[in-house]
Amino acid sequence: MDENKPLKVRLTFSVILVGVSLLFAAVVTDHWAVLSPKVEEYNATCEAAHFGLWRLCIKRIFMQEQGPKEKGCGPISLPGEHNCSYFKHFTPGLSSEIFEVTTQKEYSISAAAIAIFSVGFAIIGTICVLLSFRKKRDYLLKPASMFYTFAGLCIIISVEVMRQSVKRMIDSEETVWIEYSYSWSFACACASFVLLFICGIALLLIALPRFPQNPWETCMDAEPEH
Repeated sequence: MDENKPLKVRLTFSVILVGVSLLFAAVVTDHWAVLSPKVEEYNATCEAAHFGLWRLCIKRIFMQEQGPKEKGCGPISLPGEHNCSYFKHFTPGLSSEIFEVTTQKEYSISAAAIAIFSVGFAIIGTICVLLSFRKKRDYLLKPASMFYTFAGLCIIISVEVMRQSVKRMIDSEETVWIEYSYSWSFACACASFVLLFICGIALLLIALPRFPQNPWETCMDAEPEH
């Protein structure tokens, strides 16, 4: 038996908890992507937007004259009036003009649903690891590792769906948005994928029984016959 196995499990679980925290931060925040329209005139107010899986936030920014390479409204960090609302397809009483196109609704709902699956897998995996800390329950580490791996795969699929949604939105001729960028919530989702996927596989390798290094180890570990 590997004497360092409990220590390896705890270290891996500590890194996994960082990944789970990043996953939760990405799912509940509204800074996946930032959209900017073309600025026609300066010394006036323009509207930039940032959104996540659930809400859209519009920020009215007073724009002064920009450099020759800057054509959009922003950056979003500038002070201005801030207004957030949930997407219409999640709360029918509210409106969000950016996502009223059927295709954009499908992308948004798909990304949110897949992210919820990711959160569910992460929660179940954490419960399995916590239960495995009790004696003679190491067998729970294997399903826990698979749940974490599935959580990582789900969140990266959600990231790709969101990326395709933003790209299709910008390429559409009906939209006013000409510039976009991915923000820190998007980065949290990508980082959580890396940590959950890699550490999920590492946890599985730790949970697997150690192969005998010498041919006679199996015979030595065998129970004596009565």
